[in-house]
Amino acid sequence: MKLSILAVVATVPLCGCGLAETTTVAATEAKTAAEQAKQGKEMEEKVKRDIEAAQKAEREARDKAEAASE
Repeated sequence: MKLSILAVVATVPLCGCGLAETTTVAATEAKTAAEQAKQGKEMEEKVKRDIEAAQKAEREARDKAEAASE
């Protein structure tokens, strides 16, 4: 929200020269990049949790197989 307000305030004096459009595009691209970084971090955490769950399941299966062979 603050970024949007700042972009609008910064672009008002520049409306006649085309720099306003550049500023708006840059702000939009920055917001998109930040969202992509957030999604990437969330995906990384999910992959880590999935790997840990798979490792746990494999350990449990191995322990069960060892117990059954005794």
